[in-house]
Amino acid sequence: MPEDMTAPPADRIWDAGETGKVPYWVYTDDAVYRRELERIWYGPHWLYCALEAEIPNVGDFKTTTLGERPVIVVRSTEDEISVVENRCAHRGVKFCQSRSGHAKDLLCPYHQWAYDLSGKLIGVPFRRGVRRQGGMPADFDPARHGLNRLRVEVVNGVVWATFSDETPPFREYLGEKFWKHYTRVYDGRKLEVLGYNRQHIPANWKLMQENIKDPYHAGLLHVFFVTFGLFRADQKSAVDIDDTGRHGILISRKGEQEVNDVTTDMRNFQGDLKLADPRILDVVKEFPGDETVGMITVFPSVILQQQVNSLTTRQIVPKGPNGFDFHWTHWCYADDTPEMRLRRTRQANLFGPAGFVSADDGEVIEMSQQGFSAAADEAALVLMGGREIAPTDHMVTETAIRGMYRYWREVMGL
Repeated sequence: MPEDMTAPPADRIWDAGETGKVPYWVYTDDAVYRRELERIWYGPHWLYCALEAEIPNVGDFKTTTLGERPVIVVRSTEDEISVVENRCAHRGVKFCQSRSGHAKDLLCPYHQWAYDLSGKLIGVPFRRGVRRQGGMPADFDPARHGLNRLRVEVVNGVVWATFSDETPPFREYLGEKFWKHYTRVYDGRKLEVLGYNRQHIPANWKLMQENIKDPYHAGLLHVFFVTFGLFRADQKSAVDIDDTGRHGILISRKGEQEVNDVTTDMRNFQGDLKLADPRILDVVKEFPGDETVGMITVFPSVILQQQVNSLTTRQIVPKGPNGFDFHWTHWCYADDTPEMRLRRTRQANLFGPAGFVSADDGEVIEMSQQGFSAAADEAALVLMGGREIAPTDHMVTETAIRGMYRYWREVMGL
């Protein structure tokens, strides 16, 4: 039986009236992390799995991890994608070790139990025994011993899965406001993968959700953003959150490399910095509205990035309270011109583990975890913009972080 997760971990109570502080134990406590796995990752939430374009043909598959559970994402029929746990129903073997591939069925090498592409058990060697000896009991029913199958929705080219029967339909999970944000970029056009990055960040998984809900840091930490006006406090911008507080989006419009009353307070602004290859800032307007940035955090597992013409999904895979893997998938539309594909690929250099911008985030998040770990009973301040939780039309705020933790506390019962 799984561990009883109904009682809060000892001494881990967060005053419901305190929205402006986040206790450090939220990021470091192992019991809290185990509770997160059960209530969030394996609870009533949709988790990002893949782009449909990664498995175009029947039998194509990729493996990934949801929470800490390995899964296989497979095109089981022409019109169906299945997500099954990568764990043989016989002896629990994680039988598929490839990141991706093609298969006629799913076969465990240990005892060669075989499953069809939807996870149904179709073959048990020596099930009837050998020469009337051994074999499975007469009441063994293959229909009851398939792979654990998750609920799946494929939404405009993106594959989502959930472990819970209580998770509402994906559109309802986003809410109508965030459905509009989502379909602005994921509008139904066919997608294609341009490439991947992977990294491990030695910090708590929530810090990456926070990072993309935090416009305050973007115009201070990132030299590239600040200097070249991709995301800066003096630009027209907004922060939106859904009604629950779990999802967020940062919206902004590209500015210029100019000195003004705001940039004079930014130590990282470098007015004389020049690009050897300015094509990375060759921005083409392509989406509705005048904004050039739409960074969506879909709680808990993914960031959906549209930064100028760069399009990327960033999947979060927790690895204990003090680390997570980060999987980047850079993509384009199937009907993009060769020039636009090249533009998106070039702008992808802004991001990823060694990106001109994102390298900063990975390092500073690790530094945050180092600070938390030494003082679990202290707390972080998230007071920028006040204590309220509401959308704003500027980026000098931490409202989306407060919104996420209001929801987190409700789900966690802390």
